[in-house]
Amino acid sequence: MFIAYSATLIDAEYFNGLVNTNSQHVLPMLVLNYMPLFAQVIFFGAVLSAIMSCSSATLLAPSITFAENIVKGYFPKISDKHLLKIMRITLVCFSSFVLLYALSSNLSIFGMVESAYKITLAGAFVPLVFGAFWKKANSQGALLAIIGGIGSWLFVEIFLGDHTLIPAQLIGLGNSIIGMIVGSLLPNIIKEAEKINN
Repeated sequence: MFIAYSATLIDAEYFNGLVNTNSQHVLPMLVLNYMPLFAQVIFFGAVLSAIMSCSSATLLAPSITFAENIVKGYFPKISDKHLLKIMRITLVCFSSFVLLYALSSNLSIFGMVESAYKITLAGAFVPLVFGAFWKKANSQGALLAIIGGIGSWLFVEIFLGDHTLIPAQLIGLGNSIIGMIVGSLLPNIIKEAEKINN
């Protein structure tokens, strides 16, 4: 923040114009225009290593999670060799989807990251938080939360777009909370109703 702000102090006219046209170029242009070659190498090397580190973690996490929690749950006797192969296949598929999305999108890097976290907010945040802190949470509630959250978010995003008072991801978050509570409490209601009838 301080380095980017210092750009406007060094050359106010140039960098203020850059902020209005493409603010993402402020810091790289500051480094390229006003720093020695050694500092440029260190800066861009650090940026590349940070990008590669985040990318590898972001791609590996869902692949391993899918293989360990979903595939292994349905096939508990699967060998480590086959599980590793499934992880690799999932990694390639997931990477291909991400690459296609990045190539077809007109958003900035910040916009793509922001839209990626909409999915996490609508579908994964509630099962994670409720699973960790609510004793009555169960897998049925988590499944309803994921389906309700992502389903409603996609519906609003596709059919209504930006024409809603509440952002689509917050509608998904609300439906995810409702799905989690209803799905987790529903089996208990059914059991109590069966006890009363018997």
